[in-house]
Amino acid sequence: MEFTPPRTAGSGLHVGAMWLWHDVDHLAFHVDAVRVSPEPFRTEDQFTPAALELSRQAAANVTALREKFPALPDVARYLTSRPVRRGFLWDSFDAGIAAAVVGDPETARDQFERVLREDPLAPWMVEAQEKARELHAIAPDRDAVTAWVTRAVDSCRSKLGLDPVALAIS
Repeated sequence: MEFTPPRTAGSGLHVGAMWLWHDVDHLAFHVDAVRVSPEPFRTEDQFTPAALELSRQAAANVTALREKFPALPDVARYLTSRPVRRGFLWDSFDAGIAAAVVGDPETARDQFERVLREDPLAPWMVEAQEKARELHAIAPDRDAVTAWVTRAVDSCRSKLGLDPVALAIS
């Protein structure tokens, strides 16, 4: 999990949590904290206070997300407690990973089976199901899941130009 920085230049403000185990090369918002529509630029005098207020809001929302998700068990509880939404493959995918990482292979496998029941209508869905199949097989082996997540997060951080960090998965 990583918290994405605020964006204010023409795109409004969007602060949320991003699950880096998705291993993508772009920012994604898997848990929204706040969305604020763009502020049209008129003058420097108007823009500076608006940008400062957006930054203040972003900092407050990042703090709230860190309080909501202080540790992996909190992430797993949140992800596995959400209602099942047919067609939202990533909900179950993320819940499965979180459950496996915290040592709940039964819940993890149930979540991955939901991913596998989705009709793969696009190539990205086929890829997600391939990963889910792999994770389903290793779900009882917490060390193997942790190694998979560590590789995915390292790769994603690299693609996003973020410095490597040691993951604290325990």
